[in-house]
Amino acid sequence: MLHRKIYQLCCDGREVSIYLRDQQRWIERAQILDIEGDLVILRYEMEEDDEISSWEEIIRLDSIGSVAQRLATVSRSNVELSIADDCPESEQLSEPLSDSSSDPNAD
Repeated sequence: MLHRKIYQLCCDGREVSIYLRDQQRWIERAQILDIEGDLVILRYEMEEDDEISSWEEIIRLDSIGSVAQRLATVSRSNVELSIADDCPESEQLSEPLSDSSSDPNAD
């Protein structure tokens, strides 16, 4: 099953983080380039001091302990989100109701 999931991630071309059990280390922001039998070919970059190194590594499928992928990123800063002026009315958010008399369940 892991082989199929890794193959799917390879086809999608998404960045993943991979934990290598035998080396007890994470490879972060890697792209899975290819799978050949029980070998997985990865490409990733590492920052060390004032330089960035690009690596291509071949690892065995059975040494992979975990694969993680980032689903979304949201900024913590208080920034106004851009809203399109031409947003269809059916997709616009309605204003919250502040009057409880318009609530049909209110007594």
